[in-house]
Amino acid sequence: MNAVGTFTVEDGIGLITIDSPPVNALSHRVRVALDAGFRKFSADPAVKGIVLICAGRTFIAGADITELGKPILEPTLREVVDLIEQGKKPVVAAIHGTALGGGYEMALICHYRVAVPSAQMGLPEVKLGLLPGGGGTQRLPRLVGPEIALEVVIKGDPVPAPEALRLGMIDALTEEGNLKEGALAFIRQVLADGRPLQRIRDRTDKTGPHKGDSSVFDAFRRKNAHAMRGFLAPENNIKAIEAAVELPFDAGIAREHELFQELLESTQSAAQRYYFFAEREASKVSDVPADTPVRPVESVGVLGAGTMGGGIAMNFLNAGLPVTLAETTQENLDRGVATIRRNYEASVKRGKLTQAQVEERMALINGVVGMEALQGADLVIEAVFEQMALKKEVFGKLDAIVRPDAILASNTSFLSIDEIAQATRHPERVLGLHFFSPANVMRLLEVVRGAATDKQVVATAMKLAKTLRKVPVLSRVGPGFIANRVMGPRNRQAEAVVLEGTSPEHIDEALYDFGFSMGPFRMFDLIGLDVTGRDSTERTLRSDFLSHGRLGQKQNGGFYDYDADRNATPSPEAAAIIAAYAEYRNVPARAPRSPEEIVADLLYPVVNEGAKLLEEGIASRASDIDVACILGYAWPVYTGGPMFWGDTIGLGKIVQRLDELAALHGSAFAPAALLREKAAAGASFTR
Repeated sequence: MNAVGTFTVEDGIGLITIDSPPVNALSHRVRVALDAGFRKFSADPAVKGIVLICAGRTFIAGADITELGKPILEPTLREVVDLIEQGKKPVVAAIHGTALGGGYEMALICHYRVAVPSAQMGLPEVKLGLLPGGGGTQRLPRLVGPEIALEVVIKGDPVPAPEALRLGMIDALTEEGNLKEGALAFIRQVLADGRPLQRIRDRTDKTGPHKGDSSVFDAFRRKNAHAMRGFLAPENNIKAIEAAVELPFDAGIAREHELFQELLESTQSAAQRYYFFAEREASKVSDVPADTPVRPVESVGVLGAGTMGGGIAMNFLNAGLPVTLAETTQENLDRGVATIRRNYEASVKRGKLTQAQVEERMALINGVVGMEALQGADLVIEAVFEQMALKKEVFGKLDAIVRPDAILASNTSFLSIDEIAQATRHPERVLGLHFFSPANVMRLLEVVRGAATDKQVVATAMKLAKTLRKVPVLSRVGPGFIANRVMGPRNRQAEAVVLEGTSPEHIDEALYDFGFSMGPFRMFDLIGLDVTGRDSTERTLRSDFLSHGRLGQKQNGGFYDYDADRNATPSPEAAAIIAAYAEYRNVPARAPRSPEEIVADLLYPVVNEGAKLLEEGIASRASDIDVACILGYAWPVYTGGPMFWGDTIGLGKIVQRLDELAALHGSAFAPAALLREKAAAGASFTR
């Protein structure tokens, strides 16, 4: 036995049990235990076979990514791998929980793999901007073939054990709660059958037929070009799997290492690893201890069955929580419930749900007209029209209906939670739960903490978000909270730049090439200019578009013209409207901006707005801003989010350009004091 390993023998089978909470990551201590255990049993003539199993809630969950970039202590993973592979006794990996990344690579080094049905496994390193660096790109193709290996490695999603068995990633399933006995029975059968030892590294039956033929890889690149756009890691992973097909094993390992190092040293991987930790840090609130009591949320009321209300309700239905869905009229209620069912039926068609699962969820809905039936709910979420007077009226009524210990939440995306709370007798139980549309799909949940919001209410909301499989980001009260506010300057700048003579298509192309799924003008047209263009009685660029009947994709085009399939083309009419409004505003024309200038002039102000949020205490951490923008606005994750990206650009460079913009366009572009301070000190927001 050593600090994290226990070594026992049962009827000639050596059991190496790793116990390194919380997830048995492949840390130095675990490598020491593996080295000791395999050396001990390899030298013991009484031991005929070896089972590698883990205590706690999971098999080896993966590499210890906190060790990335640090000096490697012996024994190295490569030394442990060689020790196992060069052994003369069969080894079975017994898998429960998750065997991801280095954990599944360790299982691949063993001769056989047995798992319980609830286990999951895979190689998700691509999501950290990396590739499996422990031989995963070389062994998996040899085990299951390059087609399956490409799907598993490039997508990086966990594979449930039954599917892993079908794909050939494991050799057998055993009963839940009976993993050790199942693994022992499996290896005894291997010994009884006299099966020869066959290391995965020596196999060529799955890769040989593809040697010299790149068609599998070419087809995969074409099929997944859009999903891989902008990312470095997928292509390096593909190249590594190609090496498994074309090169001898040791040469393939060398190529894998070369491609891994290339990624490890890249800004993209640094950004994705930063984001991995940022997303987990977001759920922590500095003045709300982890042991803060939370209130039970076993029944939920949702007021409003429209697009947002219905989507919000679906989150709770998916989590198995009953929802009382309230509307003002039976017609609105019926329409909302029908939309929920329609959304679920679409999931059935895509194979995401069974019809029985749909019926289970629908049975949890209690549709009502009026608020009175919400009186027993533990949590009520308001999703009515975005108007302060209406929300205050609603909260005043709810305050008198629900229990004193029930939580009241608003789904407002902009309005003050403090002002809404003033309409109640118990402002301490009021907060914002800002779901992003579509609410049943988007992972971001902004938890808005009012000045009076009780810490238990905050703790309950943060925990509830995880139940709903959302990522919670805490915001204080302020217009637009975090994501909407910080991204606002991008959209305002887009309109300012287009008035100076850079076309909508060039602006959109620059932002698309930066990594956004679409540029701002394509987004305006998709949402509808009537949605965003009637918020003022003053003449605006978008109101001019509306006066010409151009509402966007849904009617007559917007900043673009659209064909019957909604394919966009540059619009001469839109160009004329823009030019006329620029003349009305006396905006001087200038030469069209380059893509680099467009990115700087639209996105540097986003970094500046993030600095203002930190100054004002609306966001607690720069990393929270990055999480909100990546999940709420699809800011490209391989840049790490606006604040991390700003640090990589250089804060001094951003301050210099903002000063230039402020001189041209006014103090709205002036660098925030915090940004200027950090730039002067050579400091950063995220490092």
